[in-house]
Amino acid sequence: MSNTPAARAVTEFQETFHRIRSEVAKAVVGHDEMIENILIAFFAGGHVLIEGVPGTGKTLIVRSLAEVLNLSFNRIQFTVDLMPADITGTRMVMDREEGRREFVFVEGPIFAHILLGDEVNRSTPKTQAALLESMAELQVTVAGTTYRLPPPFFVLATLNPIEMEGTYPLPEAQLDRFFFKLNVPVPGVADMAEIMARTTGEQHARATRTVDLEIVRSMLGLIRQVKIADETMRLALTLVRATHPDADEAPAEVKQYVRYGASPRAAQAIILAAKALALIGGRYHVAAEDVRRVAVPALNHRLILNFHGEMERVTSISIVERVLAATSQA
Repeated sequence: MSNTPAARAVTEFQETFHRIRSEVAKAVVGHDEMIENILIAFFAGGHVLIEGVPGTGKTLIVRSLAEVLNLSFNRIQFTVDLMPADITGTRMVMDREEGRREFVFVEGPIFAHILLGDEVNRSTPKTQAALLESMAELQVTVAGTTYRLPPPFFVLATLNPIEMEGTYPLPEAQLDRFFFKLNVPVPGVADMAEIMARTTGEQHARATRTVDLEIVRSMLGLIRQVKIADETMRLALTLVRATHPDADEAPAEVKQYVRYGASPRAAQAIILAAKALALIGGRYHVAAEDVRRVAVPALNHRLILNFHGEMERVTSISIVERVLAATSQA
């Protein structure tokens, strides 16, 4: 690559990204692919939904990311009695020096650069809607007044797949707001041994600050400048179109098991994630392989299976993989 301003920007992005990923990996054992996907979503301006059993390091990953990026971090444990004001903040009566009283807005935990929402499906739809506004509009509304959230704003929400009692499934509109959905794998024996060594020994690995806010914002802006050819763009759009059972591009599995396919937001997520992946690879243009690499995390939560798919326990991931195979043969 030539020594142009664009080339230097790509190189700086690539090197900084690898430094950030390596620093987070110092505190987190394994999960290399998931860490990369979380970082891709963050720099692409999206939010991430993670499904996994407790104790697999979800909180540690997000906290380490905030420490490496030197950003503010808050964690909310969602429960059935959690109210919107508990996360957005509320207006309180405060005494002033002059002896008078006035309403003052007290910010809630959502006012942070990075927010971890644990077991988000345990809160009521009313509370989920308050989170949805912040994710979609980067703002909260309290008592008719709108308050902007500090950019960048990144939500990582978790789902516990074990317990379904007392939960409120996320509506499709809210699922669609998440850039990626990731599944946390159970660590292998070697990774578990390393986890035990770090957590039961005398020394604890900890991520340290690597970049500052200005660098983060410059990296966020660079992704949208990456070029994508018309043919590669059509591939992304074809993948999304092929998830709809009434589309000519849909493979047999989609027509048989899918009720509703992915929305245009899925195409936006695929393209932005592919642009980030191109920069990570040191390129200023998107390749078809970049699109294919990010298709599963961008699409798997956006498909709604029909009765036959649910009864036969077909997974959305397997459907997306079949769509990828069908488009590669076309």
